[in-house]
Amino acid sequence: MRLIPFLISAAVTTGVIAALNVQLPAGKTKTPRLGYFLSPQQGFWQNAEAFNSSYTKEIKIAGIHTNAEVYLDDRLVPHIYAANDADAYFIQGYLHAKFRLWQMEFQANAAGGRLSEILGPSMLPTDKYFRRLGMVYGAERALEMINKNETTKSAMDAYTSGVNAYIHNLKDNELPFEYKLLDYKPEAWTNLKTALFLKFMSFDLTGQGDDDLLMTNTRNVLGWETFKQLFPERADSLDPIIPKGTPFAKASVAVKMPANADSVYFSSNATGTEAIPPVIPNRNNGSNNWAVSGSKTKSGKPILCNDPHLGLNLPSLWYEIQITTPTQNTYGASFPGAPCVVIGFNDSIAWGVTNAGRDVKDFYEIQFKDTTMQEYRFNGAWKKTEFRKEIIKIRDQPDDIENIAMTVFGPVMYDHSYKNKNEDGRYLAVRWTAHDPSNEMNTFYQLDHAKNYTDYLAATNTFDCPGQNFVFASVSGDIAIRQQGKFVAKWRRQGDFIMPGTDSSYLWQGFIPAAENPLMLNPARGFVSSANQMAVDSTYPYYLGRSANFPVYRGYLINRALKNLNQITPLDMEMLQTETYNVFAELARPLLLKLADESKLNNDEKKCIEILSKWDLKNDTDEKAPTIFRLWWDTVYRDTYADEFSKSKLPLSWPEQNTLLEALLKNTEYPFADNVNTPDIKETMTDVVTNALHKIVPEIRKIENDDKLEWGKFKSTHISHLLKIPALSRLDLPIGGGDGIINATTSNHGPSWRMVVQLTSPVEAYAVYPGGESGNPGSRYYDSFVDSWATGTYYPVLFIKKQEAMHHSRMKWHMNFIKA
Repeated sequence: MRLIPFLISAAVTTGVIAALNVQLPAGKTKTPRLGYFLSPQQGFWQNAEAFNSSYTKEIKIAGIHTNAEVYLDDRLVPHIYAANDADAYFIQGYLHAKFRLWQMEFQANAAGGRLSEILGPSMLPTDKYFRRLGMVYGAERALEMINKNETTKSAMDAYTSGVNAYIHNLKDNELPFEYKLLDYKPEAWTNLKTALFLKFMSFDLTGQGDDDLLMTNTRNVLGWETFKQLFPERADSLDPIIPKGTPFAKASVAVKMPANADSVYFSSNATGTEAIPPVIPNRNNGSNNWAVSGSKTKSGKPILCNDPHLGLNLPSLWYEIQITTPTQNTYGASFPGAPCVVIGFNDSIAWGVTNAGRDVKDFYEIQFKDTTMQEYRFNGAWKKTEFRKEIIKIRDQPDDIENIAMTVFGPVMYDHSYKNKNEDGRYLAVRWTAHDPSNEMNTFYQLDHAKNYTDYLAATNTFDCPGQNFVFASVSGDIAIRQQGKFVAKWRRQGDFIMPGTDSSYLWQGFIPAAENPLMLNPARGFVSSANQMAVDSTYPYYLGRSANFPVYRGYLINRALKNLNQITPLDMEMLQTETYNVFAELARPLLLKLADESKLNNDEKKCIEILSKWDLKNDTDEKAPTIFRLWWDTVYRDTYADEFSKSKLPLSWPEQNTLLEALLKNTEYPFADNVNTPDIKETMTDVVTNALHKIVPEIRKIENDDKLEWGKFKSTHISHLLKIPALSRLDLPIGGGDGIINATTSNHGPSWRMVVQLTSPVEAYAVYPGGESGNPGSRYYDSFVDSWATGTYYPVLFIKKQEAMHHSRMKWHMNFIKA
């Protein structure tokens, strides 16, 4: 009889063990293997770090040439001291893996179209998009160029070896939390993964992205003449990076518009497309940077500032680091997944970047002979198609096979099998400079080692994609800014829409020589700056792209502030980086107040007018006026254009906010105020503005009842974990700013790294970013900088030599790397 209870108990135990070692369904996803995930010995409990955890360690390791040391300060920032660059990059790779392994591999897999392997079929649309866009293709070609440069190949090889040295010794209980949650393990790092991550930055920062598709629809719906009114080539309020009136040399690359452009390209007779990408870079991706000369600073030395605006995520995009070898002493922000410092300074110079916003990705309509896509029409003949096979592995499902047609333009991204719902079955190939062989890593390597302006020019010469505005300052007193990238020499409006792909007349006709890219050195005004605005005025001999991708107001306000500042200190620059003044509202508020018909307003509406009238125009967290202004203006904007843009069910691009503002500043009798759907009534901007206020007051009342009317609460800035898990995110952060403001913090986007560097000797620097050095949610250093970032507080940077580091009070831990 004793056997029966034993057998029942054994069966139950076996069932429990089996259940705990499989992933169980949970809605549209699955649980981790609960037995493993909850195991006290190996599960997520092991990721909880004690408050007083020590990182001091002696590490015997193969792969380095000589012994090296790392000191970690009180913020967990590592200071690497190595006898050569290769060992330094090996250790950088090791540290990136130790503190950010899951993040760096996840981001590389996202770029490579491999998330379906980890997260299952829900990620297949994203993976297909990146494969068909040619991300892997572009990374492979970039790696070919990197491998031809002995210096960058050596750096990349050493970095990869360091990452793999950490992975090789990683025990199951030490796996980052996310691997346990998603039930998979890291694979060996490769140089291709680094190249893929860099290509992802090209994707995220490529100006105007896939807007060509939307713009084509919009031109077709509105007609060419109306389109030109709503999408001008440049904004009236533009204050360019290179001041207006600067003379430019004649273009050395002559471009010719095709003879049939008016009838074939600018015509509105073409059909539209519903092919819209599942992944769209944030339109606010950009940055601020500037440098002021010693003539405007209290110290008499230049000050350089940079704050790149990107998506706010945890773990953070950046990893702060110092790298010291006999050939460099460099400090700044690095990318987990790549060697070198990307934005930072050394003993001699400082540099920073903002996005150039130039259009270097175009779409061409391909005419195939039939649906097999074996041949396509080009220059009067049928040309044989090449194919690239992309195999996408899907967790718990069969592989997806993408056979991508390759043309003289590039991969056919949209075809009859992918994201094309149009009855005419259009085939669209993409031509993108990120597909061309390039070596952006060489730029960062050279900047890390640069000593002067000449070195800065040489370093930036090698940068192709994405185009960037490189700001520069040196201990010797120089300041400069240069827009650099592999920019296409285009005729006016080329690439704004889908182009014909049946002959060579619409092909790119050349690239702008680096020597003809916008550049300014030591201007008399005493500063250089950029904030993603158009780099030059209309006298520049090349077409830069449509104005929609060049925001104007941050650059306008930065230049206005720098013109009026003197005896500048680093603290002044910190205050400017965190400035919340709304210059757009400065221009728009008088219009709203003037156009609103007060005779038709009730008491609640008049109260809104009163609040706006008394506003100091700062988007601070506790102000209610910014919320009221945003709601009112957005409603005015939407109601002005909604009738024109409701004509089509196709996805369209809407005009920029500044297009409406600048039109009203010229003349409030704006033709688009009249609603085309009410032919018997002629509406005016007074009608639009007054009715908009009527509409928003009930919404304002509800928001106020929910205690969300204050700007900080309404905006609700949050920093999400990469898996969008609320418990691993920071929500409802009290921070001001917003779109078009120097402190460009929106709900999930903003300054991802703030840096102020004074080029004294020794260099003095301050920095902060919205995250922490550790990628482990169980560590106190996971989000340890977030509160300081939100309040605009900066940390004094420890930029010191090894002899000082050994005895400095802020150095808390020591890692000794010993050659095995």
